[in-house]
Order: sequence, then C-alpha cells, then structure tokens
Amino acid sequence: MGIETGDDAAVYRLTDELALVQTTDFFPSIVDDPYHFGAIAVANAVSDVYAMGGTPLVGLNLVGFPIDLPRQILTEILMGGYDKAQEAGLLIVGGHTVDDKEPKYGLAVTGLVRPGAHITNSNAQSGDILVLTKPIGSGIITTAARDDRANADILAKAVEVMETLNSGASSAMCHVGVNACTDVTGFGLMGHLKSMMVASKTRAKLYSSKVPFLEGAYELAEQGVIPGGTHRNFQSLRDAVVWQSEISATTQIMLSDAQTSGGLLISTPAAKLDTLLEELARHGVTTTAVIGEVDDGQSGTIQVFP
Repeated sequence: MGIETGDDAAVYRLTDELALVQTTDFFPSIVDDPYHFGAIAVANAVSDVYAMGGTPLVGLNLVGFPIDLPRQILTEILMGGYDKAQEAGLLIVGGHTVDDKEPKYGLAVTGLVRPGAHITNSNAQSGDILVLTKPIGSGIITTAARDDRANADILAKAVEVMETLNSGASSAMCHVGVNACTDVTGFGLMGHLKSMMVASKTRAKLYSSKVPFLEGAYELAEQGVIPGGTHRNFQSLRDAVVWQSEISATTQIMLSDAQTSGGLLISTPAAKLDTLLEELARHGVTTTAVIGEVDDGQSGTIQVFP
C-alpha cells in the first residue's frame, strides 16, 4: 500500500498469504502516573495495527527521557508499556533511548495480516453506517488534569478508556467483514472521519447527539479547557464541515477534540450492522455507538446534525 490515502499503518506483502503491518507512535506524558503513561502509550501505538485488521507481533521502545530525572520513573513507564504489550500479545524486542527535556514514550510496531483481508480507511461506501467504539474527550480531560481542574474520578475513567486495547473491536469487525476503518487519535473524531471520506471519495452525515462523551469532558470544555491541538483540529475542518445551527460551539469543539488511544471508527454495510454490534458486544466492547452514515455527496465533506 502507498501513502496516498493517509492510512493508519503501512502494509507490505511478503507472500500471497502474509503481509507485514508497520506503524509507530510516541508522545510526551499526558498523565502524571508513569505506569499509566506507559500503558496508554502502548495501547495507542498498537491501535493502528488493529485498525487495519492486523495482529501486533513485535515492538521496539522509543524513549526520550531527561538524564536528571530518577531512573525509577523510567522503569515504571517501561513496566506499564510492558504489561500492556503482554496483554496485546506483543513482544517488545528492544528499542532506543535518548536524553530529552521531557519524558516521551511509544513504540514502533510490526504486525501481521493476510493480504486482501486488511481493512483500509479508503473503502467506505454510500449507504454504510458509522460505528464508534470509545467515547471521546480525552484531550480535554488530560489537559484539565495538568491544570488540576479535573477530579480524580473523571481522570481515572478517562485513563481506563485510553488504556483499553482496540483488539476486541478489531476482531469483531474482521469477523463480520466491514468496508473501512480508522482509529480516532490526534486529529479527533471529525479529522479522522474527514480523512476517511476524502480517501473513500464519499460524504458523511454525523449525528452529534449519538456521539458518546467521556464523563466530565463536555463540562470542562464549557469552562474553556481546550487543548491547542483541539483548536487546530477545529480550524482545519472549516472547509469540510457543515454544522447545523443547533450544534453548540462546545459540541463542535468536543467533536474536534484531539484524542489519545481513542476507539475505532468503523464503516459497515447497513445489512451487517446488527451482526457487527452483536460481535462487538461478544468481544467485550462496551461502547458501540451508531453515530452516522455515508453517502455519495460532495467527496470529503461532513454534515453534522443534532
């Protein structure tokens, strides 16, 4: 596969029956607890493989760490990452560390997929239904937590969601057979949906009331707790999104919020929706929100309704 559609990971065919899926992601700490930071970073890094319908195989640690910070912090970051990798069935086989001004962590990940069985972001079809598998708002909550404006329960619930692997959602969609998928990360729900529509040459209709928000995120956004990345996401949508007049400014920001380790955004044929929802539930996916549909309107655009 080439880079034309901006897909989640690269797929390199080795044989008619075997292909590699390769991706990488790392970022500065978004939570104070180093163990949870490590776990979130690994869940986020392997998500691109799951979005392509692949199975993570091996990973390489990518670490930036200040030389004057206690080494115990780095140990806890790596242990959080190791434990999450174990849960994913991923073997961490090495990595590289550099001196940096602030801690950064992530992985380069290699997975496996059968050629032709991989799922791209570029095959959404008119008539498809859009399904989201995690609530959004993690960018707003983690930004609030850094400013001591998010209570412990709200942060803990957001951390739990970010640490949750997308493996179950991936297995479910692969079992059913869907048209397209992407994971929701730094460009936010709207940004990643826009990319899917551009790549697929289709249009989306999104129903904002159907999109699940993390507890406390909307209220924090109303208070003006908005990450810089979320602002940039919102501005980048200016020419692609038609917001109905009933959509509040806060809701527009929420839908643009930059996510870490978000869920899968799946485009499935309408005839397979019920089966997909059943499979997602069977695989332990607790959020299965039907948030919109795909049609053949102006390519790469999104209409947002209440």
